[in-house]
Amino acid sequence: MDLYTVLGLSRVASTAEIKRAYKRLARRYHPDINPGDGTAVVRFRQITEAYETLVDPDRRRRYDVSGSRPEAETGDFSYGFEGFDFSVHVAGAQAPTFGDLFAEMFGHAAQARAPAADRGADLHATVSLSFDEAMTGGEWRVSLTRREACRSCGGAGARRTVESRCHYCQGAGTVRSIRGHMVFAKSCQHCGGTGRLGQLSCTTCRGEGVETRVESVPFHMPPGVHHGARLRVPGKGNAGRWGGAAGDLHVTIQVGEHPVFQREGDDLHLVVPVAVHEAALGAKIEVPSLDGPTRVRVPPGTQSGQRFRVRERGAPSPRGGRRGDLVIEVKLTLPRVLDERSKELLREFGRANGDDVRADLLKQR
Repeated sequence: MDLYTVLGLSRVASTAEIKRAYKRLARRYHPDINPGDGTAVVRFRQITEAYETLVDPDRRRRYDVSGSRPEAETGDFSYGFEGFDFSVHVAGAQAPTFGDLFAEMFGHAAQARAPAADRGADLHATVSLSFDEAMTGGEWRVSLTRREACRSCGGAGARRTVESRCHYCQGAGTVRSIRGHMVFAKSCQHCGGTGRLGQLSCTTCRGEGVETRVESVPFHMPPGVHHGARLRVPGKGNAGRWGGAAGDLHVTIQVGEHPVFQREGDDLHLVVPVAVHEAALGAKIEVPSLDGPTRVRVPPGTQSGQRFRVRERGAPSPRGGRRGDLVIEVKLTLPRVLDERSKELLREFGRANGDDVRADLLKQR
């Protein structure tokens, strides 16, 4: 292994050239910069050994004569920049490793950039409706407290000011730091590397770009909305900081019960009392519906519990507008017997229709 080749130098290189080559290569192959890279560890070892031999005049002279390193070290190898002190910062901070030094350098540069826009949080609200209101739908409003873009700064979090020279870097745009014999320059975190201060934080929103307001938010309620349904209103949640997108508003719908109808999906179920003579002889009766009274035919011989379906007289579907059905369940109602004439008519009816209604039940025993 030729030590001059390791450092990329000729044999007549000066001591200053050796130091410059070592600093350049050490920054590139140091293990703190290349964690877990075994090739970089070996390369850094070679660079360090070449530097230690060639930077010392006596050891370099003996190497030039013999072609080998007369004082090659053995044993464990430790990483470091011998002859260079990285522990002193102009502000007094400690930087124990080369990786820490680069993290500090590039970390400040990242901090100098404007803060990233932050999406706002979603909001939730609950709206209570009557059964009829849910069937009708329409435009509704919900009042809530939400964070909206600041009116003073337009959501930017800062207000424009007359440009002035940055007093942190004295207008240079960079801040210099010293590590032993090495000097590093990094972008000024206060002016973003421009050397000028052109804006200040907004005093209304304290630099966040949002402020709290009470707002009445409109939204569309589709006809036939179900109890427990959730509607999303895009962009009506909290506004994001520093111009970020606003979150969404999620509205949960609570629908009250109806005294007559029972909803199952988009169908409406209704129990209708029917007199004995209507069930026996058949009849046309009126039943309630969402569209007002509806005439329904009860065929002769209708039994209690029998169901009839009236097409598209149920609840409208919130997903497409097509209506469900009205399902009618018959409930036979006995007449009140108040006089002897009514009793006699019933006895006569029983004698004329003397079939035993319990005969089939007794046969099963």
